[in-house]
Amino acid sequence: MSEEWVTAAERGLCSCHVCGQVSRLVNNGNSGRCSRCGTTLHVRKKNGIVRSWALLIAAYILYIPANLMPIMNTGSLFNYRSDTILSGIIHLWKTGFKGIATIVFIASIMVPLFKLIALTLLLISVQRRSSWRIGERTRLFRLVELVGRWSMLDIYVVALVATLVQIRSLATVTAGPGAIAFGAVVVLTMFSAMYFDPRLIWDPLQKRETYDR
Repeated sequence: MSEEWVTAAERGLCSCHVCGQVSRLVNNGNSGRCSRCGTTLHVRKKNGIVRSWALLIAAYILYIPANLMPIMNTGSLFNYRSDTILSGIIHLWKTGFKGIATIVFIASIMVPLFKLIALTLLLISVQRRSSWRIGERTRLFRLVELVGRWSMLDIYVVALVATLVQIRSLATVTAGPGAIAFGAVVVLTMFSAMYFDPRLIWDPLQKRETYDR
C-alpha cells in the first residue's frame, strides 16, 4: 500500500465522536482520550458488532408476533373486527383504499424485512472480514439509514385509518398487541443500524487490524 493510501487509523489518529477533534491514540493505538473534551476514543465503535447482533436478533424474534398478532381492533354497533397487518392490508384494498394499502404493505412488510436482511448481510460480511463488493455494501448501509427515517410511517397510517373509520362509521379503533411488537421491531432495527460501524466494511483493505469490536 502506497503512502498516500495510509489510513488515519494506521497513523494512530482518531476523531472524537462527540466534538469531532482529531487526536492521537495511545496504548498501542487502541484507546486514549480526546484532547478537547476528554471523551474516551475508539477507532471503531466499542462492541458495535455484538450490540448490533443482539438488537437484530431481538428484532427478528419480535417480527413474528408483529405480523401474526392483531395490530388494529375496529368495533361499532354492528360488527367488530380484529386485523393483523396483512389482513388489514387486504381489507383496505378490497374497500377501495388501494393507495393506503400499498403504503402500509411497503412500510409494514417490505421495509422491516429489507432492513433485517440487509443488516444481517452487513454483520456477517464484516465478521468474516470480507472484501466482497465493499462499495456496494457501503451504499447498502446508507440505504438502510435512509429507509430508517421512514420506518414509523405505518403508525401514522394506522392513525389516519382510525380517523377515517371513526368519522365515516362512528366506530372505535384501538391498537392491538401487534402494534407494540411492530414498534419494537422498528426501534430495535434503528438502534442496530446505529451501533453498526460502516468503517468495518473497509477494514479488510488495511495493513493491520486497528479497531475495537
